[in-house]
Amino acid sequence: MTLIKFIEIMAILVGAFSGFIEARRKRMDLVGVFTVAFITAFGGGTLRDILLDKRPLFWVTHQEYAILIFVLALVASPLIRTLRQMVSERLIVIADAVGLGLFSIAGVSAALDANMPIFIASMMGVITGIFGGVLRDIVCNEVPMVFRDGKPYAICAFLGNWLFLLMGKYGVGHDFALWSSALFISGLRLITWKFDLRMGR
Repeated sequence: MTLIKFIEIMAILVGAFSGFIEARRKRMDLVGVFTVAFITAFGGGTLRDILLDKRPLFWVTHQEYAILIFVLALVASPLIRTLRQMVSERLIVIADAVGLGLFSIAGVSAALDANMPIFIASMMGVITGIFGGVLRDIVCNEVPMVFRDGKPYAICAFLGNWLFLLMGKYGVGHDFALWSSALFISGLRLITWKFDLRMGR
């Protein structure tokens, strides 16, 4: 398994976990839990593949990803219900931050593999990073977090994508660039949340 494939799987798992938490917080049933987890895990990558004109979509090619989310929904629903006292905004933010970092770097890497210009590649990384969470919040009848909390959510992804691109340009090892950029995005997102840093509104 390649490193980028491993990162993609980790991103899907973290995205699904975020979806599980939000769906249970909204007291959805099993179908709702699976649906929200599915669109959170695959929404950003699906839009990326559509924009890159890549067929079939990545989760269609790898049906094991969808099966994994289905199995996890069966397990996660009663587990999270049992541990619902631990489900807090903090947990959702942490899951979002980790997912943002992993998805964004997977997205920019996929765009580079499709020979996209570097600025477009950076934007594809942002789309991959944020769109699953946007869909999750819409389905859960909320204004998407990325649009309402004033924190530089998408900007964190954008900056981290450019860090990855610059490290690649200057010959930094690919694996190190992947992990360090993902960590940078996740860490920057958590810092903006911890210190309540906001963009002007």
